[in-house]
Amino acid sequence: MKITHIECFTPRVGHRNQLLVKVTTSDGIYGWGEAGLTGREKAVVRAIEHFAEFLYGQDPRRIGALWQEMYRSQYFEGGRVLTAAIGALDIAFHDILGKSLGVPVYQLLGGKHRERVPAFATAPADPGPEMIEQAQILVSKGWNCIRFVPAGQHSTDIFEPRESVAKTARWIVKAREELGDEVVLGIDYHHRLSVAEAASFCQKMPAGTLDFLEEPIRDETPDAYRALRRLTTIPFAIGEEFSSKWQFLPYIEGDLHQFNRIDICNVGGLTEAKKVAGWSEAHYVDLMPHNPLGPVCTAATIHLAAAVPNFAWLECRASPVERLGFDDRELFPKQPDLQGAFYNVPNDPGLGVEVNEDALRKLPFQFFEPPHLRRLDGSFTNW
Repeated sequence: MKITHIECFTPRVGHRNQLLVKVTTSDGIYGWGEAGLTGREKAVVRAIEHFAEFLYGQDPRRIGALWQEMYRSQYFEGGRVLTAAIGALDIAFHDILGKSLGVPVYQLLGGKHRERVPAFATAPADPGPEMIEQAQILVSKGWNCIRFVPAGQHSTDIFEPRESVAKTARWIVKAREELGDEVVLGIDYHHRLSVAEAASFCQKMPAGTLDFLEEPIRDETPDAYRALRRLTTIPFAIGEEFSSKWQFLPYIEGDLHQFNRIDICNVGGLTEAKKVAGWSEAHYVDLMPHNPLGPVCTAATIHLAAAVPNFAWLECRASPVERLGFDDRELFPKQPDLQGAFYNVPNDPGLGVEVNEDALRKLPFQFFEPPHLRRLDGSFTNW
């Protein structure tokens, strides 16, 4: 079996572009993969084209060796563009291998630990009465892990951290009072705060209000997270931006976080994710994967979730209160099966996803530029 063709698709689906990769072999078996890095898809496509130059003619079932060749074939190590490209190809190789053997991908990863994968949902409304109403709807439908967004999250021009911190803390306390103690509550601050701002946010709420704080600050400096760790006892959920096992290293070894928001479409695919999962297990860190893309990413992450012991929840963006267009049945006639607050683990060979290429080719790429946020004084801040 040899790789004969690699093709990238960048359709606009819902509010963003997806980057899907199809790898075709001489045996007629093909596999699908997906890359992350929303808003910079063209850079990833070009990286995949570079890799394709030496992948043609190779056996896609040599997954580990091909991962190493892609990662080490350039002088410059890794980086998110390259590992997103590697991730899409790695997922497609797993899909091919599973199909060629007639087994689901989770069997290639050691077999499944669980029959279904628990998911968490996001209440997308800004802090306020609607946010609590959305959370109550989710609880009534069986969701027991809910994530909130901070005040100002949906702004496309201004984000002032201190204003957001004050309002958000007040409504998170009210949400806990309304929802009770049995529901797991978290919030994603999208790395928009400083250490002092994040600490202030945490200290404005009674102990036990939040079960996890996601991405409060940027990840470039582990020591900054170490400083924040000393200022709060709230568990951290971070890692969606991490592009390799090496980037996870100081966080896992330093016990800086409690939930790994690993993104298999950014970190280098299933090959790298399985290594991070094992390392996390040794430090009692559970996986809580980042999953904002499409059905191929979701399916691949479900297989990973099924095959590791240390797993908490999978991000779901198709809950009763949040429909982002990722469950398009015309584009993906077979895709992950969400039953209430759980995904069923697919048993079809490979990933268990089917893609309608004819429909896919009709969807053009549209440039999507993330918001360029400013503070009230005019300076730029994080999106």
